[in-house]
Parts: sequence; structure tokens; C-alpha cells
Amino acid sequence: MIARTLGRTGVQVSAIGLGGFHIGKPQLSERDALRIVRAAVDRGITFIDDSWDYNEGESDRRYAKALQDGYREKCFLMTKIDGRNYKTASAQIDESLRRLGVDHIDLLQHHEVIRFEDANRIFAADGAMNAVLDAQQAGKIRFIGFTGHKDPHVHLHMLGVAVQHGFHFDTVQMPLNVMDAHYRSFEKLVLPELVKHNIGVLGMKSMGDGVILKSKTVTAIECLHYALSLPTAVVITGIDNMERLDQAEQAADSWQPLTEEQRADILRRSAPAAGQGRFELFKTSTIHDSTAQHPEWLGEESEEAKQLMAQ
Repeated sequence: MIARTLGRTGVQVSAIGLGGFHIGKPQLSERDALRIVRAAVDRGITFIDDSWDYNEGESDRRYAKALQDGYREKCFLMTKIDGRNYKTASAQIDESLRRLGVDHIDLLQHHEVIRFEDANRIFAADGAMNAVLDAQQAGKIRFIGFTGHKDPHVHLHMLGVAVQHGFHFDTVQMPLNVMDAHYRSFEKLVLPELVKHNIGVLGMKSMGDGVILKSKTVTAIECLHYALSLPTAVVITGIDNMERLDQAEQAADSWQPLTEEQRADILRRSAPAAGQGRFELFKTSTIHDSTAQHPEWLGEESEEAKQLMAQ
């Protein structure tokens, strides 16, 4: 398995990351989920992706069982929270730690930063960032990042608001795939900023939950090779059976940086299908927006906002 440095953290992680949503899916038995996690770690996949909201906590609970017997020590564990205020974020952090059965999380990320107002809510005086920083000070987490899948301009806004508050993220997670280069491109707009500031790049949705493959313009291996050839520290991919794990391992084993000709060929083939984000539903629909379906996960607005409205 390829190892890469996670930005300014200096930590070495596997270039392939194990997606957490698929591990907790109801269609996947707990027994098979535990088998996949341990087999992935045994094959060198050390970056573990998770989220407080995945499958109503079932992903947490399955990871808790899979990472026993010394497996936790082999992994770099990342999870995410949705809470935008201090109280909600703190509660979600503590619940994740309890469900995962660990005393600390290696990387905690603000999940689904998909609205321009998310940044302001997170960095408010009683916002989630202060809860995350307090958790870091208490030794509950090591590094801090954020994720999002909707619009690269929202990512740029989040980075800008962070700088205004004197904060610099350790990681940023975003879609990086063969279609993204053609529409609302995180690769073109956000990736250069992350590289410039040595922020660890976490690529996701290399196959768009399989939807990109339905375009019949590229193969799964090509999708993974494309993402791996970008300046990514980790490419997180969903694995819900052993065949998918074999596929991820094959992609890592066979990967060589794409030549300019190979990259141009992939982009040429994918361009006709990429227009208007047809195969990137996470950008163009609410299907992937869990916090739109569950706004209560975000928590209440800031006290300052409520007081202003009450005046």
C-alpha cells in the first residue's frame, strides 16, 4: 500500500482510505463489515473514515468492534461532526468517542460544509470550532479539518473565514474525480490553495457512489488512478464487499502517476458526460446532503443571532 504524508501533520497514512458510510450499511452484515475492516488494515489501509451520523451510529459501533485486538493502534482514525454550535458539537464529539470505544480521535472534521453560512456558524463565539479546540486541548482529538461536496466556492469561503480567525486547517476533504474537472471544479479552484498551504488533501467520491461509472466513460480503476495522481494524501473509497477491497488494493498496486497523455485521454472521454454535473449528484441534488434531511443535527443558531432577531 502506498504511504503518503498528511499535509502539515507530518503523519504517514495510506493513500487509500476506508470509507465509513458503507461499513455501517444495513445491507452489509456486521460479521462481513468486521471482516472487511480487518482485512483492509491487514493489507495496509491505515486511514479510517467515519462520521457521527453514519447509519445512526452503526458505523461507529462496527468500527469499535473491528478495531479491537490491536487494530486501533495500526490505524489513523478520522470522524466528523455536524454540530454548528458549541453544545451540539461537544455532545457529538463525546458520543463518537463513546461509541467508538477510544480515548482519542486522530482527525476530527466539520462535516458537510455545503452552505456559505456554515463557516460563520462554526467560527461564531459559541460555535463548533471552539468546542473542537477545547476537545483538542483535552487530548480527545489530534488534528482538525472540514469536509464538503457541494461547491468549491463554499470551501474557499470556509478557508477564508478560518484565516480571519487566525486558524489554519490540517486537512480538507472534497470530491476529486474525472468529472469534477469539468464542472464546479474542486480540483481547479480549491486544490491549488491546499497545496500552497500544505493542508492535507482528502479526496472522496472518486466514483460518486458508483454513479460516475454509469456514464460508461471510465473504469473503476481509472477513477482511482486519476484521484491518486492528484496531490492527494488519501483517496477515500467506499468498500462494502471483498471484491471492492480487492479493487482498491489492485488500484494501489498498479498505480503509476498518470502521464499528461493519459490524463488528457481520461478527461476527453469523460467531458461529454460531465456537463452540468449530471453524474455528480452530490453537487446537483440533495441526495447526499444528510444535514438537509436532518437539520436538527446542526443544532440551534448562535445566541448572538437569536438576540439580534429578538431586538
